[in-house]
Amino acid sequence: MSGGELIALALLIPLAGAGLIALAGRRPNLRESVTIATALLLFAVNVRLAVGVLDGETPALRVLEPVEGVPIAFSIEPLGMLFGLVASFLWIVTSFYSIGYMRANGEARQTRFYACFALALGATMAVAFSGNLLTTFIGYEALTLTTYPLVTHHSDAKSVRAGRTYLGILLGTSIALLLPAIVATWMLAGTLDFRAGGIVSGTASDGVVLLLLGLYMFGIGKAALMPIHRWLPAAMVAPTPVSALLHAVAVVKAGVFVVLKVIVYVFGIDLLNSSGAGSWLIGIATITLVLASVVALTKDNLKARLAYSTVSQLAYVVLAGALATQWGVLGGGMHIAMHAFGKITLFFCAGAIYTALHKTEVSEMGGIGRAMPVTMLAFLVGALSVAGLPPGGGTWSKWYIALAAAGTGHLIVVGALMLSTLLNVAYFMPIVARAWFAPQAARPARSVGAMAAPRESGGLQEAPLFCLIPLSLTALGCIALFVFAGDLETFLAPMIDGLSTRGR
Repeated sequence: MSGGELIALALLIPLAGAGLIALAGRRPNLRESVTIATALLLFAVNVRLAVGVLDGETPALRVLEPVEGVPIAFSIEPLGMLFGLVASFLWIVTSFYSIGYMRANGEARQTRFYACFALALGATMAVAFSGNLLTTFIGYEALTLTTYPLVTHHSDAKSVRAGRTYLGILLGTSIALLLPAIVATWMLAGTLDFRAGGIVSGTASDGVVLLLLGLYMFGIGKAALMPIHRWLPAAMVAPTPVSALLHAVAVVKAGVFVVLKVIVYVFGIDLLNSSGAGSWLIGIATITLVLASVVALTKDNLKARLAYSTVSQLAYVVLAGALATQWGVLGGGMHIAMHAFGKITLFFCAGAIYTALHKTEVSEMGGIGRAMPVTMLAFLVGALSVAGLPPGGGTWSKWYIALAAAGTGHLIVVGALMLSTLLNVAYFMPIVARAWFAPQAARPARSVGAMAAPRESGGLQEAPLFCLIPLSLTALGCIALFVFAGDLETFLAPMIDGLSTRGR
């Protein structure tokens, strides 16, 4: 099977899965079996594509050309392949987790939930494999629209308000800023195709490049740069599997993935260096990663704390690209995968705690480590990875970003990275310490369904196995990324070959 045919399969499998899920809606076991089978099949196609990319192939697919010279087309390079692999694999574990969570908590509208999940993964594949800015924009907008029903899943007043914020900011920034930036790029360069070294070099003055970069960076609202970030904490009203999708698998990763592709393949790091256009972006990203960590410290709600942690971690990837060096691009690419595994583990744990003990506030979590040892051990691993400490994979991505900052003389940025790590420890480790060493708070009387664990006083009170196994697997994934970081670097190496060696 050719690379183009495999790309077509990767795009069509989630769409077909969504249709079959809808048809199986009255039979929950069949519906969920279809969900898992679809996720497994999509991952298998991504693995087959990855084998070709590792062999030096560039799979491509041209669909149609709505505007002369601007086709809807797909082409896979290492960064897009990595994003596709991470998203499709984590869809598998999220599907299993969702079964345990949705059933144990008696959630309504489960068929719509699973169908929209599949549609969102289809849009994610379109973004990951896009060969030009038009295709990226179409996939980007489709991802916003398919995740909106997930954000508003509970259909109460709070969810509706959050949905308005979500849709308003993401659609508003993309239409008012991102779309004009794409049109301007086409007018300047005569093409929207992604190209190594960039396509706008030599086509505009430094001032125009600066303005264009600003349109892109704030137009890509899913990257959640401050002040375009409020949609992300607002979306935490959704069920925890949706939070995992937003923060680890699809939405925010699509944002920083597009940021990195625009920097590398639209502007090119040599242009950013020669024009100085990236200097302001370094400052905004640095402020975001520190300030969001400070805000996270103030949040007692666990999901809200994790949400602001995500805002901070996304800024690492933006900063990595803005530094415009080999180390920076490599660190940013690696951090997409590293943060995905670390943050999905943390959200899975938050959902498990809610399912088993109905606790949502950090101040309520005294002693839960003795009741939920597997969950809290996984939480510790995920927290260490997100903070950038061994044995978590985030250690290496943050190391490369720090090397890029040091190599370009941005010592204040290096200090900010160190401060952010300390803040990560400050808002994660008290949760772990409280869970293991504080007295256990009184447990509210609540039944969460037949799949939930037994509730004997003083005994284990873990969430259902369908929740527990996925969070254990993603925690192991954090450690695996630490151990095999060299292989990930090798996979991304073709992306950085030939880039400027400034500051490495």
